Amino acid sequence: MRHLLSAADLDRATAVHLLDTASQMAATQAREIKKLPTLRGRTVVNLFFEDSTRTRISFEAAAKRLSADVINFSAKGSSVSKGESLKDTALTLQAMGADAVVVRHQASGAPHRLAHSGWVDGAVVNAGDGTHQHPTQALLDAFTLRRHLRGDADNPDGVGLDLTGLHVAIVGDVLHSRVARSNVNLLHTLGAEVTLVAPPTLVPVGAESWTSRTSYHLDQVLADQQPDAIMMLRVQRERMGGDGTGAGRTGFFPSPLEYTRAYGLDARRLALLPEHAIVMHPGPMNRGLEISADAADSPRAVIVEQVANGVAVRMAVLYLLLAKEKETTP
Repeated sequence: MRHLLSAADLDRATAVHLLDTASQMAATQAREIKKLPTLRGRTVVNLFFEDSTRTRISFEAAAKRLSADVINFSAKGSSVSKGESLKDTALTLQAMGADAVVVRHQASGAPHRLAHSGWVDGAVVNAGDGTHQHPTQALLDAFTLRRHLRGDADNPDGVGLDLTGLHVAIVGDVLHSRVARSNVNLLHTLGAEVTLVAPPTLVPVGAESWTSRTSYHLDQVLADQQPDAIMMLRVQRERMGGDGTGAGRTGFFPSPLEYTRAYGLDARRLALLPEHAIVMHPGPMNRGLEISADAADSPRAVIVEQVANGVAVRMAVLYLLLAKEKETTP
């Protein structure tokens, strides 16, 4: 694996190997001394053209726990705000000796361009590009699903297993969601069945060709399909234009209240889920819009755990991309 640009680039064996490596990384984080010497002397650059909290901090923590040197680059307050191009920024990073560039960009395809342009020699990791892909988010979601729904007393992390037989409902703003696209790709690769649930205005053109089913009726999916996990997507108001609410002249849905009534996860809908089902959200949450406090704070919710699992998964990605000698265990 040279780069990680899209969840669609991962085959089953590679995805399971990544998840297994993440399990090993997670085990090291239970130790008193969490730091590993694996990437000592390597330099990881976090190149973020969009605001981020969870993803940027997670990658920074992952790199530092592998003993890599970390450079955090934010477009705000940098030469990018003065008009510097992606190419010139990349050449600057290359001159600094970056071994890996973790990039988040508002333009779909920017990480792919960076990886195949010859501007940088190091590995490129896509930390989210436009509405296109977010592969490490899909990996941490799969890691969380496997732990809760495939693990048992003898194998609590589900090591070596895929997600065959599981059914995941992904609900909400699919149109603007790189998380949904990445999860559809990876969950299908790992054998899970995926149902997208959204109003027609928030389903992308061409979604019928994806490796998933689509429904416009959340209550029907919960009652008839009994999903093993429900993943609530954030309503991305910043991508909707207009007044930023998704309502009114933007035309995506009549009002926030109508959206919540039709597609929000509340206590009533939580009760429709099977007893073993878990509640997921990539964050940040719009409490009271796509998810209620009852659901977000329920014992079934694994939302905070997803954040913690993200560090282990990103440690695994950086390790497999950058470690000179692949060890059996970290």
